[in-house]
Amino acid sequence: MRASWRRTGFLGALALLLSLAGFFAYAEDAPKRLGAAAPASDLPGEAMPGLLAMAPAHGGPLTEPAAEEAEPRDGAAEAQGEAKPVPPEASPATADPPASNPDGDTPLPRVNAALKAALEARSGSPEPAALPRAREREALAAFYALRDFAPLWFSGASANAEVAPVTLRLKRAADDGLDVKGFPQAFSPETDAEIARADLALSDAVVAYARQASGSRVDPRMISRLIGVEPEVADPAVILALVASAGEDAGEALRRFNPPQKAYEALREKLLQSRRKRRLAGSGAAIPAGPLLRPGMRDPRVPLVRARLGLDRGEFEASQDPVGDSAQDLVYDTEIAAAVEDFQKANGLPASGNLTARTVAALSGSASNLEAEILANMERWRWMPRDMGETHIEVNIPDYEAVVIEKGAVIERNRVVVGKEETPTPVFSETMKFLIVNPSWNVPQSIIRKEMLPRLASDPDYLHRLGYEVFSRGGHLVVRQPPGEKNALGRIKFMFPNDYSVYMHDTPLRRLFASAKRAFSHGCVRVDDPFRFAETVLGRANGWSESRVKKLIGGKERYVYLPKPLPVYLEYFTAFVDESGALQLRDDVYGYSRRVKAALGLQG
Repeated sequence: MRASWRRTGFLGALALLLSLAGFFAYAEDAPKRLGAAAPASDLPGEAMPGLLAMAPAHGGPLTEPAAEEAEPRDGAAEAQGEAKPVPPEASPATADPPASNPDGDTPLPRVNAALKAALEARSGSPEPAALPRAREREALAAFYALRDFAPLWFSGASANAEVAPVTLRLKRAADDGLDVKGFPQAFSPETDAEIARADLALSDAVVAYARQASGSRVDPRMISRLIGVEPEVADPAVILALVASAGEDAGEALRRFNPPQKAYEALREKLLQSRRKRRLAGSGAAIPAGPLLRPGMRDPRVPLVRARLGLDRGEFEASQDPVGDSAQDLVYDTEIAAAVEDFQKANGLPASGNLTARTVAALSGSASNLEAEILANMERWRWMPRDMGETHIEVNIPDYEAVVIEKGAVIERNRVVVGKEETPTPVFSETMKFLIVNPSWNVPQSIIRKEMLPRLASDPDYLHRLGYEVFSRGGHLVVRQPPGEKNALGRIKFMFPNDYSVYMHDTPLRRLFASAKRAFSHGCVRVDDPFRFAETVLGRANGWSESRVKKLIGGKERYVYLPKPLPVYLEYFTAFVDESGALQLRDDVYGYSRRVKAALGLQG
């Protein structure tokens, strides 16, 4: 049910994507043109007709030779389909005769030959940190081969319009938690070899940024086998084609490879805020140890606590007097105590509002830890589809909550019970298609084996006494609980068929919803107010009120199909921004956030 980022609006017109197929059709011939490029089977996509026409200012176009001439950006006339030498006034290095091309009748311009040589030189090299991974290098080589190795970012020694905004966006990669290093900060190439190196270095950096932004850094399957999502990492050819043809909007085109969801943008803003506060607070210097503080007490550490909690008197004032020395500045007042209490709740400390030794220790390391937690959650947003659907259901496992979202607004909110640490609720997405009133429960074999068989050994009448039906099928013990008020699924369950056999359902154990931490199930999601939830997903406008659904209770199973199937996302976010704009933190119940931070090389 995944919605590819390639189908979203920010990637431009469908015609662009159709024309990109020429890259894949051409890839089979790329090894012959490059010499050591990747085989076509290693490159994404399928062969389709059509080639992408690049602007002449980017080098030779990708279309076949045509009768008409294109109007180049600098006004010089170039025939479509040819990669002509750059005029001498643009690059003195091209005044020499063009280099020969052993694979074709038309010799390559010297700058193209230099780029081809640079690609060949690294085609079989190991993978130092400064170079992209092998498959990315192979895809880049095939892309340049399709262009007869014409530069993508330079016209002669002059940078195209895309270079400045792209370079600026690359310098700000850390704002999105990306790690793009080693690219030149400024470009002033003169010789053919320098132009080739600069062009290739910028392509490397652009591809690295966009692939990281679309989810290449962490493989979810390495975090847990119960994470069934897969980032839709952008293809190098698509990245270069989009960004290198975006003109002065190229930086924004590159930025849009990051997740488009408002929840991601809100976390990004909290990350930037935390970094600004840390700079104002002296780069997160440790708060000294001292006596316990209660409201009304004075202490020289109070200004540092205020700064760490974001209670400064304003950035300009704080920058002029970051510590402060007036008597009022030193008062541990009720505003600070309330902020400390919130901090304690978010970090698993006793929520007294008093400044204790444990709170001081947590505050001293809180900035880097908080930023690491935000970054780990931003990374998990890269695993999500770019288009989640106008109306959809989200279940945030660490928050123990399910919401129905319509046009960006929450229209239904329910507490839920999720899987225990030893039986986690999987992370995946599917489509809810129908619900069942009066469900029976076919007990999973894992529960029969681990829980029921040991009890049967000591109490053979155990299952019959509780009303379970027991029989054999194919040599396996089958246990079924018929519909009824004691049924483990309650009176209703919501079906979105999936490989994990997980669904949302009612429960007779209502007391569990009173707990703040609600990880009690075998993996399914139990819903607090299931009939109100049913009214929302079925649609009151379609005649399905809560009372109408309840009238189906009793007797045999009753299937009710949704008028419009809804996407369901079982998510794992331990940091998010609520509707009031406040950052919320939740326990890392399954340890996934810790593993993502480790995979990203983050501390804390």
